[in-house]
Formats: sequence, structure tokens, C-alpha cells
Amino acid sequence: MKQKFRRAYDALQRMGVPVYERPDMDGRFHINAEAEDSYKWADYWSSGKTAWEFGVNPRVENTLRRHGLYSEWVNPGELGVYEL
Repeated sequence: MKQKFRRAYDALQRMGVPVYERPDMDGRFHINAEAEDSYKWADYWSSGKTAWEFGVNPRVENTLRRHGLYSEWVNPGELGVYEL
């Protein structure tokens, strides 16, 4: 995993965000939106229920931006993390 991804991964993990990596993701990681308590961090179906932009907790987005990354929904159950 590239250094910027590793730093963001570690920071999010310390916050309690359900992050995971797979060997087929070219050094990136994803955020699980179906894990227990994941609704605190990402909720695809939250439209209008929270003030979060695109259903992602601002703390997650701020952490990713600090490392030159952003998230995007892969499907309603997971967020992909990519370079800006």
C-alpha cells in the first residue's frame, strides 16, 4: 500500500472506521458501510437524515483530504478510497 494510503488507513482505523484492504485493489483500501456501527462513518441511504455530503462523515473526508485522498461509493455497502 502506498504511504499516503497507509497513513490514512491507520488514522481511520484508530478512529474506529471499518477499513479493509484486498490484494486486488492496487494498493488502495475501502471503507465498509455494512459493518456494525458503520452508520457513524458512512451511510449510503442517509439522504436528508444527516448533514453529511454524499452520506460520508466529514471526519472521514477531512482525514482523507489531509492525505491527498477522497472517497467514492463503489456500491451501497462500501466506499472506495482514491488519490486526488
